[in-house]
Amino acid sequence: MTFELQQTDSLSQARTGIIHTDHGDIQTPIFMPVGTEATVKGVHTHELKDDIRAQIILGNTYHLYLRPGIDIIQKAGGLHKFNGFDRPMLTDSGGFQVFSLTNIRKLKEDGCEFRSHIDGSKHFFSPEKVIDIERAIGADIMMAFDECPPGTADYQYAKKSLQLTHSWLKRCFDRFNTTQPLYGYQQSLFPIVQGCTYKDLREESARYVTQFNADGYAIGGLAVGEPAEVMYEMIEVVNAILPLDRPRYLMGVGTPTNLLEAISRGVDMFDCVMPTRNGRNAMLFTSQGVMNMRNRKWQDDFTPIDEAGTSYVDRQYTKAYLHHLFKAKELLAMQIASIHNLAFYLELVRQARQHIEEGNFTAWKSQMIPLLQQRL
Repeated sequence: MTFELQQTDSLSQARTGIIHTDHGDIQTPIFMPVGTEATVKGVHTHELKDDIRAQIILGNTYHLYLRPGIDIIQKAGGLHKFNGFDRPMLTDSGGFQVFSLTNIRKLKEDGCEFRSHIDGSKHFFSPEKVIDIERAIGADIMMAFDECPPGTADYQYAKKSLQLTHSWLKRCFDRFNTTQPLYGYQQSLFPIVQGCTYKDLREESARYVTQFNADGYAIGGLAVGEPAEVMYEMIEVVNAILPLDRPRYLMGVGTPTNLLEAISRGVDMFDCVMPTRNGRNAMLFTSQGVMNMRNRKWQDDFTPIDEAGTSYVDRQYTKAYLHHLFKAKELLAMQIASIHNLAFYLELVRQARQHIEEGNFTAWKSQMIPLLQQRL
């Protein structure tokens, strides 16, 4: 994988680039739909490719390891063959999921013992095992195994956690460098910068991960309850240290406003379950603000879902129809809302890229954010 930095905004750190992978190119800034269990919930592969125009999607190591199991994915020839998405993919290491199992996991120096949330069976993840699993899944971009401490962690806990993450990172790269891809194309491994909301720990982590000369770098452990301004400050701290010629991936973020603010601070890649999760709960993100499609005000509104929308669902269905589907608890409501929200997120980052190229990103962002935050 290589990264081609193209243009940087004159009034901010926003930039455009291209990530070249064996499964195709990714134009940045980019949003990555989350396909946790080998599917983006409620969305067909052809819709991801043709309508939403997703350039890359995610899978999750923890969930795929438990179900369907790595042996099934390997027999299929990797995740691309298993789910039919032939564009780039990224796998989260499962660290966030494992450590969210607070009451059913035991953290050790050599890894983490945990019980499945599905059947209670006992399992163990070490850095080496996670790399082996990610090799078998076959994503173009693999994430290092880390501990994701809670956002409320005190300084001593955060520091101890960071030391463990850094120790595991070295072991991840040792395993990565002594193994080979299984399916005939190259894979890249990204370290994850941690350190909670402590500036010195974030700086320490950013400096530590750069010594691995990775193809890209991730920023983890944010958007976990801290104020947005604190998150933005941590992004600035980290991006001042990470190399300019590698992509920066902000994990698990976030709202449309979060995306634009992070892009202005030099972030290139994003993922978040919010477009699909909120969509399934009748919340739509649009060019004019946020809509709750269960609200009575939409029941006789026969205008398109989003008149500025780029998805076929925006052109084909009205607000009144989608309101009816949600009130009737029809499954199609969740599918339409998910497609719309994902298409909206992808269009938003495409527009961000366009305005960076045109040299007016900062002015455009200032106009967009008040609109995006409106409740309609």
